[in-house]
Amino acid sequence: MLTQISEGLRIFRHSVYLKLFSHDKYLGSPQDICKKVVDDCWNSREKYFMTSTGNFAQFWSRDFGICTEALVKQGYKLEVAETLEYALARFQKAGRITTTITPGGKPYDFPGFASDSLPFMIRSLKIAGSKKLIKKYRSFLLDEIKRYFEIIFDPETGMVRSDRSFSSMKDYSKRKSSAYDNSMAAMLSMDLDELGLSNPFKGFDIRKRMKKELWNGKFFYDDMNKIDNAYGDANVFPFWTGVFKDKKMFESCLKHIKKADLDRPFPLKYSGKRKIKGQRMVWQELVVGDYERDSVWMNVGLCFLDCLARFEKKKELERYVKQYSGLVEKHKNFLEVYDHKGRPFRNVFYRCDAGMLWAVNMIKIDRY
Repeated sequence: MLTQISEGLRIFRHSVYLKLFSHDKYLGSPQDICKKVVDDCWNSREKYFMTSTGNFAQFWSRDFGICTEALVKQGYKLEVAETLEYALARFQKAGRITTTITPGGKPYDFPGFASDSLPFMIRSLKIAGSKKLIKKYRSFLLDEIKRYFEIIFDPETGMVRSDRSFSSMKDYSKRKSSAYDNSMAAMLSMDLDELGLSNPFKGFDIRKRMKKELWNGKFFYDDMNKIDNAYGDANVFPFWTGVFKDKKMFESCLKHIKKADLDRPFPLKYSGKRKIKGQRMVWQELVVGDYERDSVWMNVGLCFLDCLARFEKKKELERYVKQYSGLVEKHKNFLEVYDHKGRPFRNVFYRCDAGMLWAVNMIKIDRY
């Protein structure tokens, strides 16, 4: 908790700086700007990719995992390997894989144990082809795989536990066995098999259970509360992870993403409404306001665009990429999050971050 408080204060101080002086501005085309942002996210002293050059100038398992494939494709394979070494060394010393590592090198979870930290680390190791690192940290990874299974999975239901909530893509939301969490567990199971690592999920068909319990025939419910509302991350990550590959299912989700206005003013919102009956949030939301309600998140949006490319939705992809390019050109940087009206997110305590590592995914998508 003390680490969370100190990190919160650090981010608040930087938000005050952004309020007074604004974010860095880069020259060049949107592609040039994104490339400069990614280069500046490289911490050459500690040898790892920071999530951003501002508020989140630290390592996040989730954010790095989302960017790993694009980083490798853009020629940063050595830096990816060094980032994995940096993170795993500190995780092993702490005895656990966490959501985050402070700029000072201390691992911690925000706001609690996450459904995606281990899955994204394993996915990153697989994408990077880091056999030496897997061998070096094999014993530690196997312990973490076992711990993850024991904490997050319910063998009785064959899904992520529903009696507690886990930190995830939408950290401030309290969810019960969400579509996102189950997508992460299923992705982990697939990657463990591919890497030849011990897989405690073997014998459980998480995908089948997800389809039975969370697919309503039109879109994925957010979680086992089964609120009849289409959420952004719930209808992107089952496909982005590769757990579901059915084009008709994706087209149906796309239809309902549009119907719920999750792609307006540009993609992608978590929700089309600020308040939804039955939606529960953690107490920390009191500080950040609507940060994870009807705001527009660029990391989820980029994963959404990635899915559009995979399922050959060229018309929508071209339109959204044009919007993203316009935003980069306007702000001369790659920003973190916008409010529901398309303005850089801000409130009394927080200013949206800039210089996001996610910009590397913009480079990848723009070259499809």
